[in-house]
Amino acid sequence: MNPKQNRQLLQEVFDQLAQGNTRAMSDAMTDDFRWVFPGNWSWTGVWEPKAQVLETLLVPLMKQFTEYRAEAELILADGDRVVVQARGHAHTVRGDAYEQTYCYIFRVRDGRICEAVEHCDTSLVERVLDPPVQH
Repeated sequence: MNPKQNRQLLQEVFDQLAQGNTRAMSDAMTDDFRWVFPGNWSWTGVWEPKAQVLETLLVPLMKQFTEYRAEAELILADGDRVVVQARGHAHTVRGDAYEQTYCYIFRVRDGRICEAVEHCDTSLVERVLDPPVQH
């Protein structure tokens, strides 16, 4: 796929996330998908493949929210990489507001997302979310 098609894929995913459809991301993942949190904090790590990402990262994460939406503010594509600057809007089950800022670097292969590198407000995450189960 070309950069325009890759950008369109992520636009469609984030259009769904903006409506609260949190399955949009997982539906677009390859089976060998990997999720990366770079840095040196409690969430630093790599989750892979898709089944492990869902089981130990995304499903437990989404259970911490009463509702969740994310809206893309900027989407740039170059080759197989798509960068998405986004805003998350949610509330935790403990009642905390979760207004997050994201910068994702996605890699697309054959019309599906095969990797996400997530940069976010780590201080917010540490304050209001339970850390993921380390694998």
